[in-house]
Amino acid sequence: MSIIPVILSGGAGTRLWPVSREGHPKPFMRLPDGQTLLGKTYRRAATLLPGGGTIMTVTNREHYFASKDQLAEACIGERHQAHYLLEPEGRNTAAAIAHAALALVETHGENSVLLVMAADHLIENETAFVQTMDHARQLAEEGYLVTCGIPPSRAETGFGYIETGQPLNDWGGHQVARFVEKPDLETAREYLESGRFLWNAGIFCFRIDTLLAELREHAPDILAAARECLEASPAHDSGGVLLQELHQDSFVQLPDISIDYALMERSRKVAVVPAAFDWSDIGSWTAVGELVPADEHNNRVDGNALLEDTRNTIVHSESRLVATLGVEDLIIVDTSDAVLVARADRAQDIGRIAKRLKQEKHPAYHLHDTVNRPWGSYTVLEEGPRFKIKRIVVKPGAALSLQMHHHRSEHWIVVQGMAQIINGSDQPRMVNINESTFIPAGHRHRLSNPGVIDLVLIEVQSGEYLGEDDIVRLDDKYGRVS
Repeated sequence: MSIIPVILSGGAGTRLWPVSREGHPKPFMRLPDGQTLLGKTYRRAATLLPGGGTIMTVTNREHYFASKDQLAEACIGERHQAHYLLEPEGRNTAAAIAHAALALVETHGENSVLLVMAADHLIENETAFVQTMDHARQLAEEGYLVTCGIPPSRAETGFGYIETGQPLNDWGGHQVARFVEKPDLETAREYLESGRFLWNAGIFCFRIDTLLAELREHAPDILAAARECLEASPAHDSGGVLLQELHQDSFVQLPDISIDYALMERSRKVAVVPAAFDWSDIGSWTAVGELVPADEHNNRVDGNALLEDTRNTIVHSESRLVATLGVEDLIIVDTSDAVLVARADRAQDIGRIAKRLKQEKHPAYHLHDTVNRPWGSYTVLEEGPRFKIKRIVVKPGAALSLQMHHHRSEHWIVVQGMAQIINGSDQPRMVNINESTFIPAGHRHRLSNPGVIDLVLIEVQSGEYLGEDDIVRLDDKYGRVS
C-alpha cells in the first residue's frame, strides 16, 4: 500500500518576526545550519519513499516558486513526483487536507495512505521518524485516523494535548480518549505527572477512503465544498510538476477550521502513536536559540555579535555587528530593515508586533528588503520621493516577464554577467558589464540572463509612482499573466 507525504506549508509564523513575514514565512527561514524548515521537511518526506513516489505540497500560490526552489535545493531526485495544490488564501487545515485527499484519490486510489505534516516543524533522528510513521501507517491500514503525539518533557502551556485511551498494540498505539486545548500551568503539570497525555504534534496518517468516509459523516459541508472547488481546478503538467490552482470563488466558500475541530475531535476512529523522535515546532525565538550552542553565560548567538557582560541572551544578526553590554534575558534580532529587542520571557508575545504592523499597513509585516522571485531576487537599496534604487539578480537561463510601466522609467546598469534586453522593439540586444540602457515609461521591455552565472544589475527607477503594482505583464514564462 503506497504512502503519500502531504506537506502543509502555510501560516506567517508571526512569533518569529522580523525574519518570518507574510511574504517570506517561517518554512523559508534559514536555520543556523543553513537549511530551511521546508527543505528539511522535503528531505524527511523522501526518506519515507526510498523507491520514489509522490510528494504533495499544499501552499499559497504566492509561495509556489519559492517552494519549488526548496524542493530543488533538497536534491530529492527525479524518482519523486511533485504535486502542488495552490490556495488563493489561507483556509486552515481541514480545507487543505480535504482538497489533498480528493486530488490524490483520483491519481492514486482510495486505499493509499496519506501522511500529513507541517512544513515548519523540526524533527531530529530520521530513523526514529521512519519507524514511528511505519507504526502510524499500520494503524491507518486498520481503518484508524492516526495522529502523532510527543511524550512531554516539561509542563508546557503552548501546546494542545492528547489523552491516551485504550491500548491498541504492544508498541504504544492507543485510542484517543480526548483532545485538550492549551492548558494553564497547573493543569499542564498534572498532565505531565499522570503519564497519560501527549503533546499534539499536528502530524496525521490515514487511508484516503477512511478520511473521506469520516468527513462525509462529521463534516459533510467541508467535503462537499472541497469537491466542488476541486472540480473547478483541473491539474496540469508544468515543467514536470503536477500543478493545481484552487478556484478562487469556490475556495472562499470553505469554512476556516482546523482538522482537529472539524473531524479528529468528533470521530470515534482516532488513534495516537507516540513519537520516538525529537520534535520542535520552532514556535518562538527561544526555540530557534536552542539550535545554537550556549556560551558559558547561556548566551546563544547566530551571526555577527560581540557580547560583553551579557547573560541569558539570544542574538540573531543577518549581517551587521550587534554589540551588547551589561544586559541579560533579552532577544535581539537584526535584519536589513528591522530590529527586534524583547525580554526573553515575552517570546510568545512577539506576534503582537507583527499584528500591529499589519494593522498599520507597514511594509515590514509583509516583505523584506530582499524579495525572491521565480527568476531570482531584488533588493531595495535606497528610495525616496520619485526615485528607488534596486539590486537585481537574475538566475542563469531565467527571464523577467515582458512588461511595461505607466508611471516610471528605469535605468539598468550591468555589474556582473551579460544581459539580454528587449526595450521598445522585439529585437533583443546584449548589454555587457559597465554598460547600461534606459527604459522610458510605457516601453515594452524584458530582461533575460543567457549566461551561466548570475546576472547582477543596478536599477534606478524614477517617476511619480514606484509601487510594484505598476507592472503590466504582457508575457511570462512562469505563468504570471492573467
